[in-house]
Amino acid sequence: MVNINEITNEIIRREGGFVNDADDPGGATNYGVTIGTLKRLGLDINADGRINTRDVRALSRAQAADIFKKQYFEAPKIGMLPAPLQPTVYDMYVNSGANAVKILQRLLGEFGFSTLADGAIGPNTARMAELAIAEAPEYLVDAYGIARRNYYYGLADARPTLRKFARRRDGGKGGWIIRAEEFISRKFHLSDAEHAARVRGWA
Repeated sequence: MVNINEITNEIIRREGGFVNDADDPGGATNYGVTIGTLKRLGLDINADGRINTRDVRALSRAQAADIFKKQYFEAPKIGMLPAPLQPTVYDMYVNSGANAVKILQRLLGEFGFSTLADGAIGPNTARMAELAIAEAPEYLVDAYGIARRNYYYGLADARPTLRKFARRRDGGKGGWIIRAEEFISRKFHLSDAEHAARVRGWA
């Protein structure tokens, strides 16, 4: 059985504390919770009548954990998926919203288990995931992690301002790639040379 509290704590560890990077589409973020999320949920953390960067700074770790569990695990019904998939899809949902589910749905299609790539987990997606993991228990989670990694590289290909999240200044793997590979067996990690080759065309 998946321990949702442990997974949530690991997500918070990966996300870190307060950041306000102009190149991050999410804007000001604390423990991975964005200012956009606070506004969408109407959470005035410091109770001053406005929701702004000060609220992001004031957010506690416990409040972030509660948001993640309710909004990014329970609401999208990640608990319907096979237990081995839940940690990586949950982590990706925090990072990329419904794209996390769309990536899984497209992957299931590639495995021959057809489901609509609509970003919503329902009975069909859950059933297809169960069938796929029963057929390839040693590979589906790795395949999803690799698809995540490719998604991040693709974002950086398309938007140069995002490349610093996939490649460090010294050319090594950036946070996005390291994060994806936390859910991929080491044998499928890219070597430094393979990563360098993948990003060689970036300015």
